[in-house]
Amino acid sequence: MEFKKPPDGGWGWVIVLASLFTQFLCYGSPLAVGVLYIEWLDAFGEGKGKTAWVGSLASGVGLLASLGCGLLYTATVTITCQYFDSRRGLALGLISTGSSIGLFIYAALQRLLIEFYGLDGCLLIVGALALNILACGSLMRPLQSSDCTLPEKIALENVPDRYSIYNEKEKNLEENINILEKTCRGEETCKSTLASGDWKPESLLHKNPTTMAHTKETETYKKKVAERTYFCKQLAKRKWQLYKNYCEETVALFKNKVFSALFIAIFLFDIGGFPPSLLMEDVARSSNVKEEEFPMPLISIIGIMTAVGKLVLGILADFKWINTLYLYVATLIIMSLALCAIPFAKSYVTLALLSGVLGFLTGNWSIFPYVTTKTVGIEKLAHAYGILMFFAGLGNSLGPPIVGWFYDWTHTYDIAFYFSGFCVLLGGFILLLATLPSWDTCNKQLPKPAPTTFLYKVASNSSNV
Repeated sequence: MEFKKPPDGGWGWVIVLASLFTQFLCYGSPLAVGVLYIEWLDAFGEGKGKTAWVGSLASGVGLLASLGCGLLYTATVTITCQYFDSRRGLALGLISTGSSIGLFIYAALQRLLIEFYGLDGCLLIVGALALNILACGSLMRPLQSSDCTLPEKIALENVPDRYSIYNEKEKNLEENINILEKTCRGEETCKSTLASGDWKPESLLHKNPTTMAHTKETETYKKKVAERTYFCKQLAKRKWQLYKNYCEETVALFKNKVFSALFIAIFLFDIGGFPPSLLMEDVARSSNVKEEEFPMPLISIIGIMTAVGKLVLGILADFKWINTLYLYVATLIIMSLALCAIPFAKSYVTLALLSGVLGFLTGNWSIFPYVTTKTVGIEKLAHAYGILMFFAGLGNSLGPPIVGWFYDWTHTYDIAFYFSGFCVLLGGFILLLATLPSWDTCNKQLPKPAPTTFLYKVASNSSNV
């Protein structure tokens, strides 16, 4: 299916605005869950690893809210890519700043709500605010494909014709009618006719007008039942065919080595890169940094710098001379170094600086859809992005509990963040190796050399004299 040419503007800017507010309302609270994490530690009195499951599931997979967030994120990214081509990096950067601005605002808002209404009241108010996503969704109009019009309402009688896949309609209808005719043999009229050994429907119709009317109704009923039976069979075949096509397309995606490397990189990135946004406040408390020294919450610094990073990286992605895939790899490698530096930060200033660096580099989310589009194409974006987002959510869910377990085991965050940095670094190197031009050169078969031709000169007889 080919979509219409992206307008790169017009109603697309309304899509950008609606998508920005959608991500603001959807991801603001889950990303600022670090504020709630401190409250949950005090309320439940459990270990950091077990308590981290609450925040990680809220931002990953497994809960109803996170399922909705995943669907909303994929929808906003896909529709924005449909509306923009030459300005796609800018548009993606703008909509993805919504979640970062939400993180910055919700971090302070949730603290105030907890002070005035308690933890339960805070969660109720945040849930009520999320209902405004319905208004944003009403503004999104996907582009229609260039080779088809809007589907018309199909009458029930015409459905079998529309769903005929294997050109078996006549055969299936006759088989269904024959099956139904066999059931008629249980009726009294059929019994009497079979007992006499003479099956003549014409003689029955002429004998009694009531019987003739009843037979017409029976024939009409049998035909409708046969049509509906045929429709169900064709619909089941069609759904099975769609399922097979989906599986084949998924296998084809993973045969693309860059997509496979991207899948590994995003999974490892979310295992290692997400914990700081959830645990940074507790890292400061574990480093004996007093709350009075906090002019601004560390999570808010991460949020505002993530917004800046998404916008800057999104603008850079639109430059023709910048390879977006290498830009994404660079953010992963630098982030791994920043994660490994967290154990050496023992003051609010150093933690704030590292939070700003990590927040800026986390802005690579704005170019990730761009990278995915360049890897698989706009036609397969929704399919490929859905797979990648599933495993990204899985990484979000696993990362904070793993870091929390390391703390419960060692009573320090040092080994935990070394592990996080190693995961992000490994994902970056795997993606880098998959995208190097020399990799393709090594896989290409060298052309076979042309056969060598030898010229022989016949010696003359005079030379032997």
